[in-house]
Amino acid sequence: MPPRDRRRDWTKLDETDVHVRPGRGTRPRTKRRPEHADAEAAMVVGKDRGRWTCALGHDPKQLVVAMRARELGRTPVVVGDTVDLVGDTSGKPDTLARIVRVAERTSVLRRTADDTDPFERVVVANASQLVIVTALADPPPRRGFIDRALVAAYAGGVEPILCLTKSDLAGPAGLVAAYADLDLPIVVTRQDEEPDELRAKLADQVSALVGHSGVGKSTLVNKLVPDADRAIGVVSGVGKGRHTSVTAVALPLPGGGWVVDTPGIRSFGLAHISADDIVHSFPEFTQAAEECPSMCGHLGPPEDPDCMLDTVVADGEATKGRLESLRRLLTSRAGLDDSVRG
Repeated sequence: MPPRDRRRDWTKLDETDVHVRPGRGTRPRTKRRPEHADAEAAMVVGKDRGRWTCALGHDPKQLVVAMRARELGRTPVVVGDTVDLVGDTSGKPDTLARIVRVAERTSVLRRTADDTDPFERVVVANASQLVIVTALADPPPRRGFIDRALVAAYAGGVEPILCLTKSDLAGPAGLVAAYADLDLPIVVTRQDEEPDELRAKLADQVSALVGHSGVGKSTLVNKLVPDADRAIGVVSGVGKGRHTSVTAVALPLPGGGWVVDTPGIRSFGLAHISADDIVHSFPEFTQAAEECPSMCGHLGPPEDPDCMLDTVVADGEATKGRLESLRRLLTSRAGLDDSVRG
């Protein structure tokens, strides 16, 4: 058989001489992603080591474990997020769905490790309320932590509630007076009574609880959510044997709504929050703040001698106590007063 001549006359070629390499390169590339029209909406209620527990249709009885779809890349997914799921959403043991979309958040509670840390940590998404749990005694109240939590709530679009626990050990009058000008809802609880007033405020809401270790936050959660320990174990089931308090977890309230139990937070770093973020939560001062010099911290003299917020009080449009409360929060954000830092 004569050897094949590789230098063939191109004028004698026809369609039978065309060779197509199979596999890679035979299909045109596209950046279009699947639409996932059949995806089901769910709320993220827990996270552990690359797996998210989701309540299908916000129903606490339909829990589904899911992973983040490849097309989402490193898109952050946190407790409280509303997500779309595809795949096996039966919730049966050893099944795994995929998170293909994360809905736009209505609110975000963020913090940083400290005031110099540029990395923001999202504590919870889409919460309507932030319950700041503070003991009146054992341990003593720390106003610095309260102020910083309030700053984070105002900046994140979350309505704050101050919950003062252990009133059977000390009276609440001092702290109540300190925050009177902020128009801040305050709930006082005792260790030997049910938190009925707090329970009423949490009904049908998504509420995050934050507080230092030992202030009674876990006691409140156990009273608000019967069998809370078992519920946390179910939500964090993908991490068997792991301590469940290292991440936030959303627990369903018997009368409707969710309580997001967060791990003990030592401090709220506020590196991500500007002074204007806080002022915007005080509508009576917003217009005057726009007339302040550039980079004004709104702290007043001597730090900001040309701050215009004082004119609002002078014109009778706000009380002096209201401005003092606002500036106390601004001072705490700036980390200028060690006596109130968390």
